[in-house]
Amino acid sequence: MTAETIQLKQPDEASRDEAEEAVRTLLSYFGENPDREGLLDTPRRFVDAYEEFLAGYAEDPVAILSRTFEEVEGYNDIVLMRGIRFESHCEHHIQPMIGTAHVAYLPSNRVVGISKLARVVDAFARRLQSQEILTNQIANAIETALEPRGVAVLLEAEHQCISTRGIHKTDVACVTQALTGAFQTDAKMEARFFRLIGR
Repeated sequence: MTAETIQLKQPDEASRDEAEEAVRTLLSYFGENPDREGLLDTPRRFVDAYEEFLAGYAEDPVAILSRTFEEVEGYNDIVLMRGIRFESHCEHHIQPMIGTAHVAYLPSNRVVGISKLARVVDAFARRLQSQEILTNQIANAIETALEPRGVAVLLEAEHQCISTRGIHKTDVACVTQALTGAFQTDAKMEARFFRLIGR
């Protein structure tokens, strides 16, 4: 387990009953009656939903990438997963940020099953996040697990803390990227990555 992996439930953390009671308190704070019929089951449903939203704390992204393959018949070009949809929640307002990740690496002597790249995105996205940190975490996990010649990660997402509150700006996307190795030092390789993802 990596230092970044946090178990969803620790012995000294709040219990399920305490979490549900906290939801009841919030409902009361905002002027609702948590005992009315329509809200009786809301605390349970709310906690169930957030256990799903934040399930990434229970996953080790580097371990996801641990099963690799060396028999690639000399393949040494870009491996790219384009258009990985992700759902996360911003750590400042706990509002959804929903977007697309493009993840590429240049193998050195081994590759990983391509579905694992999408799983790594989900493992980090299903936590309270900032998009900048999320971008770097994905790149760093691939660097650590695969030791490739380079990693390229680009995330584009809409943040509901911007579109549904505060400045109320819709159709605005935040774009972040992390480039390492050859993607950072070789302008042609960087350009190939952006061309392959259609940017």
